[in-house]
Amino acid sequence: MVQSIIFSFLAVLVLFPAVLVVTSKNVFHSALWLILSLAGVAGMYALLAADFLFAVQLLVYIGGVTIVLLFVILLSGKPSDWAGRQVNEKAWAAGLFSLFLLAALGSFVSEWPLVPVTSAPKLTSGPLGELLFREMVLPTELISFVLVAALVGAIYFSVKKRGPS
Repeated sequence: MVQSIIFSFLAVLVLFPAVLVVTSKNVFHSALWLILSLAGVAGMYALLAADFLFAVQLLVYIGGVTIVLLFVILLSGKPSDWAGRQVNEKAWAAGLFSLFLLAALGSFVSEWPLVPVTSAPKLTSGPLGELLFREMVLPTELISFVLVAALVGAIYFSVKKRGPS
């Protein structure tokens, strides 16, 4: 019963901000709603005891969107200047295509058999941590080096060059 209430809360937390992401006129507000919707997805992962996906969702998606927002604020000025058009001339075609996809997805999901859960879910972060920091430590460190190099490069190219004074 408690899990159903939590699931319903998380479903509303995912869907309501997702609609506001699409319908908000301000890009900054849309990004904030996106963070809230992604937090709801992270809560779904936590509810399913997928602790690694929960952490990845928080760090990569929510953290990534937050970092992009910070860069946009730093580089482009006031958030109130970012208001744009919500729809264009292709909105009706996109709406019809979305309805078609929703109907196809609904018919596909309705065919799935319902299987009762027989055992408690197991946490997955321990074996993944062992794998990443023992057997795969070299690729993990190489990826982190590439990410740091990309960050340093982004900072280098974002700094305005000054002429001789």
